[in-house]
Amino acid sequence: MARKTKEEALETRNRIIDTAEHVFFRQGVSRTSLTDIANAAGVTRGAIYWHFKNKADLFAAMFDRVKLPLDELVAATLDAREPDPLGRIADVLVHCLRDTLLDPRRRRILDILFFKCEFTDDMGDVVARHQLNVREGRERLEGGLKNAIAKGQLHPDLDTHLATGLMHAMITGLLSDWLFTPGCIDLEGKAEQVVQACFDMLKTSPVLRKNPLAKKAR
Repeated sequence: MARKTKEEALETRNRIIDTAEHVFFRQGVSRTSLTDIANAAGVTRGAIYWHFKNKADLFAAMFDRVKLPLDELVAATLDAREPDPLGRIADVLVHCLRDTLLDPRRRRILDILFFKCEFTDDMGDVVARHQLNVREGRERLEGGLKNAIAKGQLHPDLDTHLATGLMHAMITGLLSDWLFTPGCIDLEGKAEQVVQACFDMLKTSPVLRKNPLAKKAR
């Protein structure tokens, strides 16, 4: 009986998260109350508070179901034994772009994050968590780029910190543009070209070298 109760509780929790995802997408986060979610899910507000502290906690649980693009970097990009870390980074980024097109849940949640979530005071925990996720994702990406340098795949003088920031901006910016204007780019067909263009920039741009202006002056 206890096991059945746990299973039912999990089912209720998942139903609440599923419902929140759709209501947030339809109405926006700030315009959605827990009462709205409870009514749509067919549960009481008390049931929501049993599983979640507040709306921010529920939002975080929903967001945990998908990962931001650079959060998906696999361990192989950082593994010193991996012979092709740049290739592994490419695989993950291509998958991430295509998955946004093919996975409705991922698409909805990213749409909510980019366009339907106002980071007001009551969402402070969400903001802090999102900032942490972004920082950790960038650190993993930079670690992967350093691994690629060690394998001779990138120039040894590449400014990995600057390169990481640019790649993050390009990938998340592309996702944001595509979600806002679907069809502006063929994510499924052009994902590999987009990622290769990023890598070409890292490999050939002189201003991505450390201290490029000083070297130019000499």
